[in-house]
Amino acid sequence: MFKKAWLLFINTFFISMSANSGYAMLGVIKNRFVNKYRWFSKEEMEDYIALAQSCPGPIGCSSAMIIGYRSCGIIGALSAALGVIIPPFIMMVLVTFFYTFISTNQYVRIFISGMQAGVCAMLLDVVLGLFSGIRKMNKPFYFAIVALSFLYVRLTDFSIFYLALFCIGTAIIKTLMIKRKVDEI
Repeated sequence: MFKKAWLLFINTFFISMSANSGYAMLGVIKNRFVNKYRWFSKEEMEDYIALAQSCPGPIGCSSAMIIGYRSCGIIGALSAALGVIIPPFIMMVLVTFFYTFISTNQYVRIFISGMQAGVCAMLLDVVLGLFSGIRKMNKPFYFAIVALSFLYVRLTDFSIFYLALFCIGTAIIKTLMIKRKVDEI
């Protein structure tokens, strides 16, 4: 168990060092723990990512904690969370000390611009992976929710909180309708 917790810490530490955001980390986390270590199936990982998205706080930390907990309990959750948290903390301390140099250095700006392209690619991978799960279900209801959510985010200035409430309410109503149909049979 401690060996697996150590593996979780090391992997999440290096993933956190190399990825620039929680969403960018998701694709790397999925690849590492599904393809390399084969600790989870692709479907399980997609479920964990969906669960992490519904948790408050940074998604990288939430997903790492869920994966850590599912791998080896509380120790796994703590080691994965520490692995994700320590690199940004160190980076913030370093940036604070060298802020003047970093903010005016042309090479640092070029590096950050290049990283933006990589982050876009990682985010696209995560979005396509999550959408593939919806596509496999092949139900018009889910496609409609995706389309409405996209339009809501792009065309309105309202808080995403209202979108989350709408999706939760829709899921509850759909679940109750399915339960009623099953009870009638």
